Amino acid sequence: MIYLDNAATTRKKPQCVIDAVVQAMTSLGNAGRGVHEASLGAARTVFAARQHLAEFFGAKEANQVVFTMNSTESLNIAIKGLIEPGDHVITTRLEHNSVLRPLYQLEEKGTEISFAGCDEFGNPVYEDFEKLIRSNTKAIVCTHGSNLTGNRVDIEKVAGIAKKNGLLFIVDASQTGGVFPIDVTKTGIDVLCFTGHKSMLGPQGTGGMIVRKGLEIRPLLSGGTGVHTYSKTQPEEMPTRLEAGTLNGHGISGLCAAAEYITKTGMDVIRAKEQKLMWRFFDGVKELDGVRIYGDFRDRNFERCPIVTINIGDYDSSEVSSELFEDYNIATRPGAHCAPLMHEALGTVKQGAVRFSFSYSNTEEEVDAAVSALKKMIEEG
Repeated sequence: MIYLDNAATTRKKPQCVIDAVVQAMTSLGNAGRGVHEASLGAARTVFAARQHLAEFFGAKEANQVVFTMNSTESLNIAIKGLIEPGDHVITTRLEHNSVLRPLYQLEEKGTEISFAGCDEFGNPVYEDFEKLIRSNTKAIVCTHGSNLTGNRVDIEKVAGIAKKNGLLFIVDASQTGGVFPIDVTKTGIDVLCFTGHKSMLGPQGTGGMIVRKGLEIRPLLSGGTGVHTYSKTQPEEMPTRLEAGTLNGHGISGLCAAAEYITKTGMDVIRAKEQKLMWRFFDGVKELDGVRIYGDFRDRNFERCPIVTINIGDYDSSEVSSELFEDYNIATRPGAHCAPLMHEALGTVKQGAVRFSFSYSNTEEEVDAAVSALKKMIEEG
């Protein structure tokens, strides 16, 4: 199978990630739940992962790293733990439902939401952020990269607006964590939410958040932590405050190995290959009859997420994606991509769109095969 659905999850993981998970599953106990070697080994593994990810994302201390199942859980913790009824939040039309649905839930309880618009290419209108600020505005929540168009948001610019106006800045790095350098301290990000199974090249069921030191977030969950057993409330200290229950030590071990792999290989090296594959595909399909490409491809010097999303004429995106798989063994993602407002902006609500997303494990031969398949499909009608 030619797998071009890496924005959903990277299918091919580095061997060191697989080895780390297998080793963890055969040796680790429950971190913080004992003084025997299996429990202590798990605690050491988790702490080592915190240290590495803190450095990876520019955090000052390891206890700023909170482990979750994925970026959806991270975003729910951040949004619901910082925003209250009566607060006003600014977000964008590029957002995934992992941002939108928690905000809509809060809206039902009295939180107000405003959306920065987007231009014809699907980029946010940055001037809107300041225009939308009110006296009760609490935070800006936005993605770093659209999972639909691949457009990358200038988070440094948005962070500057947030800082200037005393607002919290929460970033969804689902599509960018692991392939674009992010320094939470230098940029001024209050909470960075990431997932482990996409560009981080780690296992599914892993993710986390980098929380600015001193920022207090109400826990989403409460329960066992291995400490303060006789207290009726969740411990206050970080990261235990936000990590109720048994951590995914096996997955965290794999996530740590993945981050180490990215560091050793070179994030710039990985990103350069992915960019090359994306542009090769774009150049191969941009002139095909009936093909419409969504997103901003005007500036090749501005790196974007390795995503090319298209439609062919008025064909339903699911039909195109199914034919690609059934006839050519090429895996893509059709439909709405959990990005309803972006589809509304692009006018693709009914048709959806077919997303091709590339990873470091893909090859030029696979890209060429996908281009060839689309040409044949168009020729055959």
